[in-house]
Amino acid sequence: MNEFEWVVFFLFIQLIHFLGTWKLYISAGERPWKAIIPIYNAIIFLKILHRPKWWVLLLFLPVINLMIFMVLWVDTVKHFGKTSPIDGVIAILTLGFFIYTINYQKSPKYLVDKSMIKRSAFNEWIGSIIFAVIAATFVHNYFFQPYIIPTGSLEKSLLIGDFLFVSKFHYGARVPSTTLAFPMVHDTLPIIKSRSYLKKPQLPYMRFPK
Repeated sequence: MNEFEWVVFFLFIQLIHFLGTWKLYISAGERPWKAIIPIYNAIIFLKILHRPKWWVLLLFLPVINLMIFMVLWVDTVKHFGKTSPIDGVIAILTLGFFIYTINYQKSPKYLVDKSMIKRSAFNEWIGSIIFAVIAATFVHNYFFQPYIIPTGSLEKSLLIGDFLFVSKFHYGARVPSTTLAFPMVHDTLPIIKSRSYLKKPQLPYMRFPK
């Protein structure tokens, strides 16, 4: 995808967000136009969901943002009255489009107080796992990654099967080249031995810090 296509894709995502949440903004005491302004809408929606504003940064980190989206989908249905575990599962399986059914209710009910949201042991357990995966993926993608030496090309210093950690931060962490990948694996899924990522859409080659 070129830059123009990425801009179109980004604006399309904003439109999807607006169409699926504008009444939720109203129920939460916000103006509906805030749902269409890029980035600002994310800040406001995070406030509605009682999440920290700095999470906006996570929405722009490939792979990690997909997991954050799942957390936000579940948070959204909870904050608007759908508090059972199955509702959260449906929100994820429908890629967030379940939220549309809430948005287009006659009058969506916003749970202002976070304590009003019913919490189950299952939800807490799943939430803990998701956040652990997010944290581990962030470290894995941008700071250091474990490797096992696969060949004998470095035999004078490293042997086949040697296990080591490689710092990505020191020479610049590479932003994942694809936005869709299985977290915490290197190119290939274990056991089934298939590719752990999709080739499209592709991101430009970039490292930071350079």
